[in-house]
Amino acid sequence: METNQLPKINMDTSETGCCPRFNPQGWDQETFSFDNKLFVKAKTRSFFHLPLNIKPVFIKTMKNIDDAQARLKDSYLILSYDPSAWTGEHYFAVEKDVPGEEMVRLSGHYITKVFEGPFQDARKWVKEMQQYVKNKDRELKKLYFFYTTCPKCLKHYGKNYTVAFAEV
Repeated sequence: METNQLPKINMDTSETGCCPRFNPQGWDQETFSFDNKLFVKAKTRSFFHLPLNIKPVFIKTMKNIDDAQARLKDSYLILSYDPSAWTGEHYFAVEKDVPGEEMVRLSGHYITKVFEGPFQDARKWVKEMQQYVKNKDRELKKLYFFYTTCPKCLKHYGKNYTVAFAEV
């Protein structure tokens, strides 16, 4: 995959008017390289890693992204990282700067693995990713998760795909 590129997602495949149906092809066991890839950074409050205010934060952030016409055209990516049990950081990939939002650029190499199951399995996924990275003779720097569908769409589609992005 070329630097800063993501697998294409047909954004018109939403049966819910919200999240498109996710296809794990192109995401599982892949390597991505970012060079100053642009993201909006948002923070949420958590209680032992369970987000408390994620819905209003995501709604506000997505509205600002849409108002700035900065949404990716043929894909999407929101990387989530918990620096502590009390805080979540979320990185929304965008095409251009979004007024009023904190902008960051990520650079690095990432290896991925797709998981399917409930959010409660995240601890198990962390361990699997640590071993997966080790088996690749790489060192894990930081682990992000891309939760591909919101809870409402998860109920509709019946699948809960999560992509682990291991910065190596």
